[in-house]
Amino acid sequence: MIFLQQNLIYLIPVFGLMGIIVMAFQRAWVNRQDAGDSKMSELAGYIADGAMAFLRAEWKVLSYFVIIASILLAWSGTLKGSPESPIHSSPVIAIAFIIGAVFSAFAGFIGMRIATRANVRTTQAARTSLRKALQVAFTGGTVMGFGVAGLAIFGLGSVFIILYHSFVNPAGPDASAELKKTIEVLAGFSLGAESIALFARVGGGIYTKAADVGADLVGKVEAGIPEDDVRNPATIADNVGDNVGDVAGMGADLFGSYVATILATMVLGQEIESADAFGGMAPVLLPMLIAGLGLIFSMISSVFVRIKTDKDSVQQALNMGNWMSIMLTAVASYFAVRWLLPPTMVIRGFEFTPTAVYYAILIGLLVGTLMSLITEYYTAMGKRPVNSIIQQSSTGHATNIIGGLSVGMESTVLPILVLAGGIYGSYHFAGFYGVAIAAAGMMATTAMQLAIDAFGPIADNAGGIAEMSGLPAEVRERTDILDAVGNTTAATGKGFAIASAALTSLALFAAFAGISGITAIDIYKADVLAGLFVGGMIPFIFSALCISAVGRAAMAMVREVRRQFKEIPGIMEYKAKPEYEKCVAISTEASIREMVLPGAIALLSPIIVGFIFGPEVLGGLLAGVTVSGVLMGIFQSNAGGAWDNAKKSFEKGVLINGEMEFKGSDSHKASVTGDTVGDPFKDTSGPSMNILIKLMSIVSLVIAPHIAVPFVKNAKTEIRKEIQIQQSTDLNGVIKRDTIKNVTDTLLIP
Repeated sequence: MIFLQQNLIYLIPVFGLMGIIVMAFQRAWVNRQDAGDSKMSELAGYIADGAMAFLRAEWKVLSYFVIIASILLAWSGTLKGSPESPIHSSPVIAIAFIIGAVFSAFAGFIGMRIATRANVRTTQAARTSLRKALQVAFTGGTVMGFGVAGLAIFGLGSVFIILYHSFVNPAGPDASAELKKTIEVLAGFSLGAESIALFARVGGGIYTKAADVGADLVGKVEAGIPEDDVRNPATIADNVGDNVGDVAGMGADLFGSYVATILATMVLGQEIESADAFGGMAPVLLPMLIAGLGLIFSMISSVFVRIKTDKDSVQQALNMGNWMSIMLTAVASYFAVRWLLPPTMVIRGFEFTPTAVYYAILIGLLVGTLMSLITEYYTAMGKRPVNSIIQQSSTGHATNIIGGLSVGMESTVLPILVLAGGIYGSYHFAGFYGVAIAAAGMMATTAMQLAIDAFGPIADNAGGIAEMSGLPAEVRERTDILDAVGNTTAATGKGFAIASAALTSLALFAAFAGISGITAIDIYKADVLAGLFVGGMIPFIFSALCISAVGRAAMAMVREVRRQFKEIPGIMEYKAKPEYEKCVAISTEASIREMVLPGAIALLSPIIVGFIFGPEVLGGLLAGVTVSGVLMGIFQSNAGGAWDNAKKSFEKGVLINGEMEFKGSDSHKASVTGDTVGDPFKDTSGPSMNILIKLMSIVSLVIAPHIAVPFVKNAKTEIRKEIQIQQSTDLNGVIKRDTIKNVTDTLLIP
C-alpha cells in the first residue's frame, strides 16, 4: 500500500500503455480476417486511399497552425505578470501544446486506418453470418476506443509526470504555486488536443456530408439508382466521408473531450485543501485514476458484446457491454475514492467528504446513461419520434421537414433537465469539484462509448461495399441490420459527447474564474450582458458557416456527378467506370478550405473579448456560448438522427394510413429530402458544438493568467461583505473607522 502511495503517479500512464497494447492485439486480429474477393478489395482500396489523401491534406494545413500557435504560446510563457497578479506559466506550454496536437491527430489516424480495413472484412464476414459480421465490426471499433483512451491517459499522465518533476519541489515553500504552474502548463496539452479536434470534426463533417448529399440528390433522387451504387461517381467519396467524419473526426473529438475533462478536474483539484497521504495531490490524481480504471473495465466489458445467433439483438449486445463498463467503473470508483481522499476537504469555502465525491461520480455516470437512453429514444427506428416523421412523410417533403424540426426541438427538453439535475446534484455534494469529477466519471467509459460509436461507420461502409460488389441480398440485409443499429449508436454517442461537454465546460469555467480572479459574473453590468448575448450568438453563426459550407461543396459535387453521367457514356450500363477520384478531390478541397473560418471563430473570440474587455465579460461570453451550444448540439444531432432512421425505415416497409410503403414511393422520396437536410445537422454542425464550447473554455483558461484581475481590485467585494457582517453586529448600526481598518488589514490591503 505504501508503495502504491509513493508511485501512484507512475501508474497512470501504465493504464494508458495497457490500452495501447490491447489495441495493437485487436488491430492484428482484424487484419488477419478475410478481406474478400478482388473486387471488394479494389473498392476498399479506393476508400482507404481517399481517406488518407484527406488526412494528408488536412495535416498539411494544421501543421502551419500548430507552428504559429506554439510560437505564440512559447512567447506568452515568458511573461511573468506583476506581484499583484503573477502569471504561473512557462515556455514549455508550447511543447505541451504540440504533444497534445500530435496525439489528437494520431488518435484520428488510428481510427481511420482500422476502419478502412475493418469495413471490407465486415462485408466478407456478413457472407457467413450476422454474428461474425458484428464481431469484426465491433472489434474494429474497439481498436478506435482503446487506442484513443490509451493515448489520452498515457499522453496526459506522462506529460504531467515530466512537468511535475521539472517544476515542483514537494518539500519547498512554494510547492503549491509550483503545482499550479504545472497544471496551467499542462493546459497546453488539452488546448492542442481540442484545437485539432475542432478542425478534424468540422473538416471531416463538411467532407462527408458534401459527398453524401451530392450522391443522394443525383443518384437516388434524380437517377433513381440505389444508395452506394457503383455507378454513382460520388459513392466512393461518400464512403470515404464516413471515415473522415465519423471515425477520424469523432476520435479526435472524444480524445479532446477526455483530456479536457481530466484537466478541468485537476485544475480544481489543486485548489482543494486536502490533508491526504499523497502530499495534498489526491484530488489531482483522482480523475486520472478513474479514467485509467474506466479504460480497464471497458476492455473487460467488450468481451460481452456478442450474439449467438442471427436472430439475437445487436443493440442488446452493445448495450450489455456498455452497461457492464458503467457498473464496473462505478464499483471501482468507490474504493478509489475511499483510498485516495482524506476524511474532509475544502474548496473555496465548501467542505465535503469522500462519500460526497463518490456520489458526484455516480451522478456523472447516471447523467451519461440517461443522455444515451433519451437520445436513443428520439432517434431509434420503431419509436414514437421517428414514426411521427414517417407518417408526416406521406403528405410531402415540407411536412417531413416540419416533423424532423419539431422532433429535434422537443428532444432538448429531457436532456437539459437531466443536465440541470446533474449539475445541481454534483455541486450539492462537492462544489465545483463535484461537477468536474461527475464529468470525469461520465467520461471514464469513453473507450467503450467510442468503440460502440466507431462500430457504426464501419458497418455503414460494409453495406456500401456489399452493394457496390453486387453481393447476394442476404449480405446487404445483415450489414443493414448493423448499419441501422450503428445510426442509433452514433446518435447516442453524440448525445453522450454533448452531455460531457456541458459538465466539462462548467468545470473549466469554474477553473477559469479561479485563475482569472473573478468571484462572480454580474449580468446587471451592460458589458457583461452584452458578452452573454454575443456568446449565445456564436453557435448560430458557427452552425451557419458549417451548413453553408456543406451546401456549397454539395453543389459542386452535384454538378460533377451530373457531368459524368452526361459525358461518360456507358456508366448506367456498367460499361464504363466513373471518375471517383474527382469527387474525392472536390470534397477534400472544400473541407480543407471551409474549416478555417469556423475554427478561427472558436479560437479568436475568447482572446479578443478577454484582452479587450476583461475576464468578467469573457465569463459572460462563455456562459452564453455554453448554454446556446448545448441546446444547438442536442437539437441538430437528434433531428438529423431521427430523419436518417425515418428514411431507413422504408427499406423494410412502413405502415402509413393502413397501407405498406417501401423504397421508391413518394413518401420515401420525402424522407430522402429530410435525411439530406439532416445530414449536415447530425454530422457537421451538431457534433461540432461540444468541441466549440470546450475549446473556447480551454482558450479562456490558458489566457486567464494574462487577463487576471489584480487582488486589490477584486478585494472590494470582500470588503463590502465583511463590513456588512460587522455592521450587523454593531448595536448602533455605525461603521467605525477602526472597523474598516481591521477589515482591510485582514484582506492585506494597504
